[in-house]
Amino acid sequence: MNNKNAHTFHIPVMGLGFTIDTPIKVAHLGISSVMSILEHNLVEKIRMHYCKVFNKPYEPITSKEDDFRAKRVMLYLNLVDEIVREKFEKLKNSIAEKSDELELYFDLLPSFSDLKKQFEEKLKNNEHVKEIKKWLDANLKPGSIDVNIMTKLDSANFIGNEQLPIEHNNAHAAIRGFAKSNLNSSIILSAGLNPRLYSYMENFEDFYPDAESNFRKKIVIKVSDFRSALIQGKFFAKKGLWVSEYRVESGLNCGGHAFPTDGYLLGPILEEFKIKRADLFETIYSIFKKALAAKGKIVPENFPEMKITAQGGVGTSAEHNFLIENYNVDSVGWGSPFLLVPEATTVDDSTMKLLSDATEDDLYLSNASPLGILFNNIRSSSKDVERIELAKSGKPGSACPKKFLRFNNEYGKPLCTASSKFINLKLDELKDENLPEAEFSKRYNKIIEKECLCNGLASSALIANGLDIKMEGPAVSICPGPNIAYFSGKFSLKEMVDHIYGRINILNTADRPNMFVKELKMYVEYLIKKIEETSFPFTEEQIKEFRNFISNILDGIEYYKNLFNENKKSLEESFEKAISDIHKYEIQLRKYVSNCKFNNIFTPAFSA
Repeated sequence: MNNKNAHTFHIPVMGLGFTIDTPIKVAHLGISSVMSILEHNLVEKIRMHYCKVFNKPYEPITSKEDDFRAKRVMLYLNLVDEIVREKFEKLKNSIAEKSDELELYFDLLPSFSDLKKQFEEKLKNNEHVKEIKKWLDANLKPGSIDVNIMTKLDSANFIGNEQLPIEHNNAHAAIRGFAKSNLNSSIILSAGLNPRLYSYMENFEDFYPDAESNFRKKIVIKVSDFRSALIQGKFFAKKGLWVSEYRVESGLNCGGHAFPTDGYLLGPILEEFKIKRADLFETIYSIFKKALAAKGKIVPENFPEMKITAQGGVGTSAEHNFLIENYNVDSVGWGSPFLLVPEATTVDDSTMKLLSDATEDDLYLSNASPLGILFNNIRSSSKDVERIELAKSGKPGSACPKKFLRFNNEYGKPLCTASSKFINLKLDELKDENLPEAEFSKRYNKIIEKECLCNGLASSALIANGLDIKMEGPAVSICPGPNIAYFSGKFSLKEMVDHIYGRINILNTADRPNMFVKELKMYVEYLIKKIEETSFPFTEEQIKEFRNFISNILDGIEYYKNLFNENKKSLEESFEKAISDIHKYEIQLRKYVSNCKFNNIFTPAFSA
């Protein structure tokens, strides 16, 4: 298998803090991971912590300094880069002592790894330590220290009532911090196209290629379908910027915020990328070359790299291998299971136990996010408990100390919908409506459901590291994908990686659904709920949307029937259950539409 990275998996970003220091923990072992860099307050506290741990000088960047947001991000990234480099050099230099970490580096590699085979051969032949060290220097590399920015989190900042220039918006400042850092890695942009933010990236030379098509800073976009990849890739290309990776994520079977498609399922989406990959490259590369030439930039002689990766709900070695072999993806993202690996992620003990004990019924899609986007959640998280208790005591909502999610303009100045100010204004309006008790209760619960994610998604990392939580408070929000239900207990890094590569099995059940089938189930349930919650009579636009959704799911079902039948041998262990479940969810969808009062409206979707 041809793969330039040491591993065929990566650890995606999780929340604001759960992977904030993951590169420090795993990059020297060859594992790539992603940190969120938008929450500059958290970034600064973690920088202070690791300066102390590794005996580095620390000078605080206060909010009184000019451009403090970008500076905090830049200095933390430089620190992480420095620590990883030092740990990696120490690992390679330990060949004479045959250290545990050097041994672990090779133990973690997949069995087919040429690196592993070559190293074992050198040890077997008793090659001189100096020669082996020379080989290590030439062949080993650390995992990539990648960063994530959710493009929607680009709210304006103020000094008093004066709005600062656009470049001081949250996401703009984070990009500037990354662009000015010493890192040679990727920025993963998620949550959709932000033209103003994307255009801002033209200002930094590190995003442009050299003569050999190398980039000091690579651009990666997280997408939910091929069309989105093409649109965003072309947008960047017109500015002379290249997207080095399209990270395809399941719309529903993932952690964090969920971005459901119009019924398009992950399998068919990956199939389209597989079929059209060359077309995607050629279309975008043509635009990219012209834009570079027009700007007077270097037009590289070599073709730039373009990767396709996938993530969302993968939980077995068989699924991991199938994604790589059947869809030719370059890497597979393993997220939520790593929340149970303290050697890789940072989760406080109470939240760890909650995750470890979670069942399928504990995990659900919520409306907790102030962004108005579906949010994967877990029942009885400490943030959920705190939210309910505050409402009961007559003090609903959050004080909103960080102000990252102030996007609602109903009441003049932007407010966060999880803030006490916004919630109390909404509740006052609700009381004035004099609604029946049942309707009042329904509307009330919807208003108070919003969580302060700025604090909740950051506090766990601070608690776990024994740091100050005065601003954040002790309550934790956690956003695992449904896949976490099939893993119980804490795992070592080696145990999780061995599971990924099929050397052991750490699932807590033999009855785990196939990742594609699980997503299908979620989409059927999501559609039914959406129809039920939509006021009748439907508009023409809503009817068109529902018909399209139904048609796309049914197309996906037919695709999966063929896929599983064509790959029956490689999917032998899960084949019968998968086929049975696919038929079950098809019947569920058809039966619901046939029996509901809108069946005449949706009939064309079945005959399309």
